[in-house]
Amino acid sequence: MIVLKQKQINIVLVEPKGTINLGSVARLCENFGVNELRLVSPKCDPNDSEATRMAVRGQKILKQSTIYSSLLEAISDCPRVVATCGRKDHGEIPINSPKEALQWAISSKVDVPIAIIFGREDRGLTNQELLLANKVLTLQTSPSYPSLNLSHSVAIVLHELNRFNGKESKSTISSSHNPALPIQIDDFIEDAKELLLEIEFLLDHTSQARMNKLKMLLQRAEVRSEEIQLMRGVIRQARWALNKKDSTNP
Repeated sequence: MIVLKQKQINIVLVEPKGTINLGSVARLCENFGVNELRLVSPKCDPNDSEATRMAVRGQKILKQSTIYSSLLEAISDCPRVVATCGRKDHGEIPINSPKEALQWAISSKVDVPIAIIFGREDRGLTNQELLLANKVLTLQTSPSYPSLNLSHSVAIVLHELNRFNGKESKSTISSSHNPALPIQIDDFIEDAKELLLEIEFLLDHTSQARMNKLKMLLQRAEVRSEEIQLMRGVIRQARWALNKKDSTNP
C-alpha cells in the first residue's frame, strides 16, 4: 500500500473526548504514514490505557501527539488546511467534494505542512472554525443518518487522500503557490475589522457576518502571504493618515 509519507500530513482533532476513538485515529495515522497527530483541548487523556490499547502500532504517534489550546495555534504552520463538516447548517461556507479538497491539499509543488481538521464527536466544527480552512469537505452519507463516528471519518478521508496521492491536480493555479497561513489571514481580518468599525463602514451587530464574507473571499482567492502583508500595509497607512488628520484638526 502506498502511504503519504512524502507529504507532511497533520491530523488535527478538536476536543476529542473518546479514548477509543483517539487510539483508533492514532492507529490510522500509522496505517497511512501521517506525520503528526495534533489535539486541540482534548477532553480525554491521550495516555489512557484504552487509547493506548486501541492505537496498537500507532502508540508512538499517540504518545508524541501535540496538545494545543486553540485550533488556530494547531494549524499556524500549515498553509494548506482542509476541514471536515457533516452539518447542513454551515451557512454560506463553500463545501467541496473529498476529491476537490484532497487533491488540492496535496497539489503543492513544494513540500509544505498540510492540516486535515476533524471536529468534535457530538457537534463537529463551528462555522468560525470552518472559516480557518482553505477547503471544507463533506462525506456523502445517508441523509437519514449523516453523522459518522470520528475514527470512521478519519479512515475514509485518509483512504481517499491516499488514492489521490501522486496524481496531478487539474488546478494549475492552486499547485503553483501556497496560500497565506491561517493566522496571517485571521490577523488581517482583525486589523481590517477594527479600521472599518472606526470609519463606520461596519456596525457592531453586523461586523462579524460581513468580515466572515471577506474571509471566505480571501480563502477562495488563495491569497498569498505577500498579498496579505500588502493589504495590512494599506490598513496601517490608512490608520496613520486618519490619526494624522485628527491631530491637525483639534
